[in-house]
Amino acid sequence: MKDRLMSIPEVASYLGTTERFPRRLIAERRIVFVKVGRHVRIPERALADFVAANTVQPVVSVGRRFGAVA
Repeated sequence: MKDRLMSIPEVASYLGTTERFPRRLIAERRIVFVKVGRHVRIPERALADFVAANTVQPVVSVGRRFGAVA
């Protein structure tokens, strides 16, 4: 299975951020990346894994309302 390698501008566009954010993720070793010569690429699967790992699910509370006294 081939995994598309994304450039920094492509990753930034995908995440809706500036290019500085993916560069920081790389510098802090918080995401998998590949060096191709002097170019840095992020595998599409690594980006999907990063997003999934940092997705926060909403809290669902049953039977409670704001202002209710327990």
